[in-house]
Amino acid sequence: MPRNVARENLKRLLAPRHIAVIGGAAAEETIRQNRKIGFSGEIWPVHPSRNSLDGIACHRRIEDLPEAPDAAFLGVPREAVSDALRALAKIGCGGTVCYAAGFAEVADGVALEADLIEAAGDMAVLGPNCHGLVNYLDRVALWPDQYGGEVCNRGVAIISQSGNIGITLTMHDRGLPLSHMVSVGNQAVLTIHDFIDALAVDDRVSGIGLYIEGIDDLPKLAEGLLTCHKRRVPVVAVKAGRTHSATLAAFSHTSSVTGQDRLYDAFFERYGCVRVDTLADLMETLKLLHMTGPLGGRRIGTISCSGGDAAMAADLAIPLGLTFPDLPDDTRHALEEVLGDRVAVSNPLDYHTYIWGDRERLTRCFTAMLGANFNAVSLIIDYPRLDGCDTTGWDVALEALIEGTRRTGVKAIVVSSLPETLTTGARKILADADIPAMQGLPECMRAIRNAWWVGEAWRRMETEIPPPLLPSSGAKTAEDAKQLDEDAAKTLLEAYGLKTPVRWVGTIAKAAEAATNIGYPVAIKTASPIAHKTEAGGIALSLSDAAAVTQAAAGMITLGERVLVEEMMERPLVEIFVGVDVDPQFGAFVAIGAGGVLVELIRNTEQLLLPVQREEVRRALKRLKLNALLDGYRGGPVANIDSVVDAIFRIGAFAQDWGERLAELDVNPLMIYPEPANPVVADAFIRLRPAAPTANESGMRYGRSLEDYP
Repeated sequence: MPRNVARENLKRLLAPRHIAVIGGAAAEETIRQNRKIGFSGEIWPVHPSRNSLDGIACHRRIEDLPEAPDAAFLGVPREAVSDALRALAKIGCGGTVCYAAGFAEVADGVALEADLIEAAGDMAVLGPNCHGLVNYLDRVALWPDQYGGEVCNRGVAIISQSGNIGITLTMHDRGLPLSHMVSVGNQAVLTIHDFIDALAVDDRVSGIGLYIEGIDDLPKLAEGLLTCHKRRVPVVAVKAGRTHSATLAAFSHTSSVTGQDRLYDAFFERYGCVRVDTLADLMETLKLLHMTGPLGGRRIGTISCSGGDAAMAADLAIPLGLTFPDLPDDTRHALEEVLGDRVAVSNPLDYHTYIWGDRERLTRCFTAMLGANFNAVSLIIDYPRLDGCDTTGWDVALEALIEGTRRTGVKAIVVSSLPETLTTGARKILADADIPAMQGLPECMRAIRNAWWVGEAWRRMETEIPPPLLPSSGAKTAEDAKQLDEDAAKTLLEAYGLKTPVRWVGTIAKAAEAATNIGYPVAIKTASPIAHKTEAGGIALSLSDAAAVTQAAAGMITLGERVLVEEMMERPLVEIFVGVDVDPQFGAFVAIGAGGVLVELIRNTEQLLLPVQREEVRRALKRLKLNALLDGYRGGPVANIDSVVDAIFRIGAFAQDWGERLAELDVNPLMIYPEPANPVVADAFIRLRPAAPTANESGMRYGRSLEDYP
């Protein structure tokens, strides 16, 4: 489908001048929903036998429409979808919502979806198996069901792979204006990234929220996220499928292919998209970003009239990486003056209830906190029930905070401990004052962390420009892959500048002579390509004389006639594991974690996408539990981090250059020594496929056959 035509037709679908609704009950409901939202254009029903839908006269055939509609809602059985699409395409319709299910998400619908794609031609087709879209900005509802939300001039767009979750999100009671709700379903023609591209360039869209079950074209999604970064449109995503059961559910629901979940974490981090786990976090984070934008740092202050609120705020915020700086002297003095000597002034601030209801003193208190140069200041307040309770004091507190923001020009945040203890009236007062009304203290603290994360990501992406994601051709069978022996594997890695121990390979009879030449102590390993040498009896360490070498080498005769003699490396500061595996969606990726015998025990790893970026490696290392050992644990020696980053980067470059020929790679351990020493590849395992290699961007080719690596 030509992208220029699709882009123009997508604009017509999103904001049509006229709409055709085709079908029965679902089409009639779509008419009602357009009337509800205030659609001002013409609506043309099409039905072969009914005279009218919701009071509007029907056309018998699509060909009878007065002109080509900008958009159509198709509410016909799945067997009739392709014929209807062909008729719409023939008259020049811009775009269509395909409501029907039963396509590629079920076994007998795959051929029907392929026919749908062919029938669509140049039209912008949303679905099938979707609810459609609601455009709150331009008053359009190509949507056959009830929905919540209100018409607005600016808001966040939600793109969901689940129609039901899309409906749920429109029904929120959180004071977050929605610009669009788009249910994409099977994404046969239009995909999530198509809508990201279209919505990111609309100045009325302040942010984009995603509910994702699986993505078929990750490089295109990466492009869309980069567009959002350039346009300064934050993106927040819920990605389902963290567990095996959820993965199976996602596949049966939308025929999406789900990759390894940790790779999605790496993907979202690289391209500046915040990942959250719940719909509540999605909405609260979008709300904060909509009203304040990304935060410039993680220095926060909280204000409450309860020590319990202050303690809970700290308990929730600090594990997220947020900090509570000490109050500046001028702020402390101002607070002591207004609160008196019975209040211990600190951050988080518990101002007690001595000034409760006193608007003038509350204003002075809040103004002092707002002027303390924090990145975010939150007032924790929980309204009483409205059935019989007096809310005057709470209203006065909001008035004082609003006045404090006016005096300082600093935006504040109001948060309730529970979502339901911030009333609709209070949220309306705060919205009119442009103050985020956050519902739920845990969600608020995570939203603050997320807004800080977005700010950090945007600043990072200005200089550390994310590379395009390499397309994946899918996981290849490794049955025809050949394991290289350790010497051959290390020789290949040496070509990429990686350091390996001094070694010799030859017959068992000459092992002792080689060991003497290398210098004791040495290690002896079988030279045969065996994956687990220790379990097979193919390795002996710390041999200190010729007799020990001869005896150890002779004991390996059942594994092969050749052995590898290698200098015995000194005990390292830490051992790490660096591996390369292949994912069906992401292709080859690099994993790093605790190495040696701890790799299976600790199972603490980080994943890196290709092409590997040095700063991504550095951040990944900091997240590992073993980072404390690299950084001088308890006053111990410090590793040469730059050289560790460089070694992992070079392994990533190796994986990228060898492309589909590389079936598997393990460097375990990569031995890390105190600075200034460089890491050493102590053991290496590589499996290569015999297929022809692919040239990388620098023109490097590896045309040697596997026979070159005995």
